Amino acid sequence: MTDLFKQRIDELRAELNRHNYNYYVLNAPTISDKEFDDMLRELQDLERDYPQYFDPLSPTQRVGSDINKAFTQVTHERPMMSLANSYSIEEVEDFLRRAKSGLGGEDCQIVGEMKFDGTSISLTYENGRLVRAVTRGDGVRGDDVTANVMTIKSIPLQLQGTGYPEKFEVRGEILMPWSTFD
Repeated sequence: MTDLFKQRIDELRAELNRHNYNYYVLNAPTISDKEFDDMLRELQDLERDYPQYFDPLSPTQRVGSDINKAFTQVTHERPMMSLANSYSIEEVEDFLRRAKSGLGGEDCQIVGEMKFDGTSISLTYENGRLVRAVTRGDGVRGDDVTANVMTIKSIPLQLQGTGYPEKFEVRGEILMPWSTFD
């Protein structure tokens, strides 16, 4: 029976590696993000249940990073983790329970939206001025892309008004519409 689990783990690893290649190298995905995420989750569960089949080259061990050695590396003040996908009401309810618990039971609201595939960015403002823009990188360190981000007209270089903290960070996603890309 254990051989069947090992066989399935090997099948999932091979298939996920093929889909990663299609997506990232060929820019020609052959399955949906949800299908990929479902396979990855199945593999994660199997690897958790059968740790004797651990492989450091498994797709589950790959940490996404957008670090580019051409840029100066900056360490984030707080790790900039990637977000997990949710495909069911139960997963969203579980997330909401964890969020409320982290807030000491205080009520909170969430907003859901379709997934955008862009570049995660951290913007640091001091005294209302943009002082640094850093990519997510590996979550601990990212590329300082301040000069590049300053060309994006929708990102304020100097905040208007008053009442904002002396220093704060905004995290989000930078997107380029297909029409602009074309």
